[in-house]
Amino acid sequence: VSTDVNTISPELPAMFDGMKLAAVATVLYIIVRCLNLKSPTAPPDLTYQDTPLNRFLLKSCPQLTKEYIPPLLWGKSGHLQTALYGKLGRVSSPHPKGIRKYLPMQDGATATFDLFEPLGDHRTGDDITMVICPGIGNHSEKQYIRTFVDHAQNDGYRCAVLNHLGALPNMELTSPRMFTYGCTWEFGAMVGYIKRAYPQTQLIVIGFSLGGNIVCKYLGENRVNQERVLCCVSVCQGYCALRAQETFLQWDQFRRFYNFLMADNMKKIILSHRHSLFGSSFKMMDANLSRLYTATSLMQIDDNIMRKFHGHSSLKEYYEKESCVHYIHNVNVPLLLVNAADDPLVHDSLLSVPRTLAAKKPNVIFALTLHGGHLGFFEGAVLFPQPLTWMDKVIVGYANAMCQWEKQKPPCHIV
Repeated sequence: VSTDVNTISPELPAMFDGMKLAAVATVLYIIVRCLNLKSPTAPPDLTYQDTPLNRFLLKSCPQLTKEYIPPLLWGKSGHLQTALYGKLGRVSSPHPKGIRKYLPMQDGATATFDLFEPLGDHRTGDDITMVICPGIGNHSEKQYIRTFVDHAQNDGYRCAVLNHLGALPNMELTSPRMFTYGCTWEFGAMVGYIKRAYPQTQLIVIGFSLGGNIVCKYLGENRVNQERVLCCVSVCQGYCALRAQETFLQWDQFRRFYNFLMADNMKKIILSHRHSLFGSSFKMMDANLSRLYTATSLMQIDDNIMRKFHGHSSLKEYYEKESCVHYIHNVNVPLLLVNAADDPLVHDSLLSVPRTLAAKKPNVIFALTLHGGHLGFFEGAVLFPQPLTWMDKVIVGYANAMCQWEKQKPPCHIV
């Protein structure tokens, strides 16, 4: 019996179809897993004590109790939220007009901040200034800061935004020092200026990421720093640098990769100021630059360069002294601490600090969203995010509630 060698077995097309189906299913599974599409949406997980003020704040600031709904297709991925914030900043970012102020510091440094006047009256009729500290290496020209400032101005707030020492492009340093993880000198100088220039104003203190560490440390360093402060909001900070550095060397959530990217950004900032920072001695400059070029993590840069600006003898001492974890328990003004559970930069183990603090202290609310990434918190229907984020709305909503509470509080009578 002869057989035709060209005859294809009838099972083969079915097998190819099965393989295609399996390949499509695998790709879809990976997309669903990577984009975290099956993750539910939920209101923030809140830790707080049941006090009249906290009840009022939660009732008056609906963002804290309603679902945060990120864009459907990509908003449940902390990595994509973080990447979009990192590369795009914000969508359709406005350009608020401010005045740049220059403050000479005692060590010869020049602190700068941008001042933005309100675009209308505040709802309470009061004079309120938001004093804002941005994230690592950031300044008033960053898109997320511009978006937030414009939103706050439209609600009747004056805004003062610190430009981290050395972060502004085309702004030379005037001393051999730049911003560090927890130095509060420049922020304190800005707050002092605002208090002197506007004797009637009350302050709302706001910090983003590294800025959250700085503002909480500033308020906790000295009780005087809390005078005329209505409240404080910190978003996406890590609280304890010593504990954070261990997590930054781990590969889960690609933290080691983010560490490398942030170190690369810090290198660029330091190199742009190498003559101001390392002086005219070529030997000293070469030694510092060779250590800088070979660094692949923030910890190496901190150890070789940053800690020396304030004379810390070791990296451990630098992180201990510059972390707000040792000061935040001294903060007695109302304090809102916001983090996202899918923030790839802030490991879950660091969140025991705000959780414990909120359980112990009646002035603290800790809000943990399921999604949002690192300073993302984009909102939108399916694909395209809205210009304003949940983060912008919750800060202004909390600030409005605090101002309302202060306004309706009965005045203290001295007997």
